[in-house]
Amino acid sequence: MVKNKGFRYSTPFSRWAGVGPYYAMFPSYFADRVITKYTKSGDWVLDPFAGRGTTLFSAATKGRFGIGVEINPLGWVYGQTKLRAAERDAVEDKIRWLGSMAPRYSKHVSSLPVFFHYCFNPSVCDFLLAARDLLNWRQRDIDRTAMALLLIDLHGKRENSLSNQMRQTKAMSPQYAIRWWAEKGLLPPDRNPVEFMLKKVAWRYAKGYPVFRENVLYLGDSTELLGRIRNILNEKRVQKAKLLLTSPPYYKVTNYFYDQWLRLWLLGGPPYPLNLAEPCKGKFGAKKYYKKMLHSVFMKSKPLLLRDAVIYVRTDAREFTFDTTLKILTEVFPWKKLRHKKHTLPSFTQTSLYDNKVITKGEVDLVFW
Repeated sequence: MVKNKGFRYSTPFSRWAGVGPYYAMFPSYFADRVITKYTKSGDWVLDPFAGRGTTLFSAATKGRFGIGVEINPLGWVYGQTKLRAAERDAVEDKIRWLGSMAPRYSKHVSSLPVFFHYCFNPSVCDFLLAARDLLNWRQRDIDRTAMALLLIDLHGKRENSLSNQMRQTKAMSPQYAIRWWAEKGLLPPDRNPVEFMLKKVAWRYAKGYPVFRENVLYLGDSTELLGRIRNILNEKRVQKAKLLLTSPPYYKVTNYFYDQWLRLWLLGGPPYPLNLAEPCKGKFGAKKYYKKMLHSVFMKSKPLLLRDAVIYVRTDAREFTFDTTLKILTEVFPWKKLRHKKHTLPSFTQTSLYDNKVITKGEVDLVFW
């Protein structure tokens, strides 16, 4: 895309902005444009559906401050790493240390499901088990940064990842993957995981790394956390946000927990895809719950916003998702007017990926102030 050419890898910001393959993410140039237009230096920006933290990262690079919430640990690890990356030497030392510890985990490889033996060579399995067990990614910046960079190329094209041939953005189901690899006679690539990861780290840090300290990305459910965040910000006397910039999950499109099962395994999850019981961690296929979820999040976002804040929401153009989002925003912010409605039809959307019947619907930007 032409708009992105000047943003490619020439600065620390551009090298780190794209950390983490993840669906339903804003393009960085889009978040940059919106934040520049509707805020000034020192303003706060809120994103209650933060994904991999693109809104917060863009806000930080523009001299603003961001507050966000993300329910998926994978998106949170990516986003938090972009905001608080550790020093390169420390990350490299951590990877070498994991390599030294990996042989201790060889005895556990045989207990992994057969998928893992088709997907990774034995030394990679050892290394992954060590990383899964030893990296404290929730609390330590060094561990989280190492984990984030490992997650990026955990699977993808076999010539440039740790895995047998897979999509990088979405993990295939084990049964399908095994059958597909067997039919094509594909074996796991011969990888030294330490050497592989050190090369990835060298590339990521080649232009340096951004350092932000005031931006905050919380891990959890916005319907539960936003009230607590309000109390925390009040105690710290943090000013309210000038802009809400977000894109809620679309109705009945995909299950981000199921589709990222392999990366979530590395973060401590089960070694197979799993449909979770919590509706907020599924496909958002129940209309009643979808409406309730959106209403709750936007209602609880309201106390965190200045009264004259701009509400900028990108949503799906399909009828139910669009109508529901528009109605709820109008109800939650009755004093604001819909000032702008822009219908876009990108060459690729998450909706078209999962439902080719709606490929022409595109997305809609709703802007209230």
